[in-house]
Amino acid sequence: MTADARAEMLARIRAATGSVAPVAIPRDYEHAPATGPGDAELFAATVADYRARVHRTTEPEIADLITGLLPPGSTVVCPADLPESWRPRTTLAIDGDPHLLPVAELDAADAVLTGCRLGIAVTGTIVLDAGPAQGRRALTLVPDHHLCVVRTDQIVDTVPQAFRILDPVRPLTFVSGPSATSDIELNRVEGVHGPRTLDVIVVGSASR
Repeated sequence: MTADARAEMLARIRAATGSVAPVAIPRDYEHAPATGPGDAELFAATVADYRARVHRTTEPEIADLITGLLPPGSTVVCPADLPESWRPRTTLAIDGDPHLLPVAELDAADAVLTGCRLGIAVTGTIVLDAGPAQGRRALTLVPDHHLCVVRTDQIVDTVPQAFRILDPVRPLTFVSGPSATSDIELNRVEGVHGPRTLDVIVVGSASR
């Protein structure tokens, strides 16, 4: 498309829509909690439905659990602000300003360990927003194995509840299980768009 054709197309769109009054978008979504088990149990079950591996632990045991999930000698990428008490006993590659790891080094790592912003119980979704203990988006897209710590106090029941908390201007990443897609014959292919292995470490009491 030439520059003149693009300009003409945009001019026609502006002419066609310029007099249209803005439409109010309703935001009165249902925010009631989900029925059934407590949110942590429901979250664990729905995450597992997506072929993620779910582990339950307490805060003092996080590092031991994560260490046991990794092959000996693994290299694990961690955001610079990841809590010390979470860090496994293995080789760590720390990513954060002023030292950002190149993509080749992220790709060569065995795994990445992060926290998250919140988890959504009814959909089994983890949301990251590049906040504390999460690092930049590339960390959770390039390595083939993602270990993610989710505290029970970060779990909400529904998507509307999540969007009441999330900041829409932040770089939001929604993770529902390991990366997977299907080819034209509907054969499942994992690891195409992100990590093919997802370990979710749920930390805290069993329910609210």
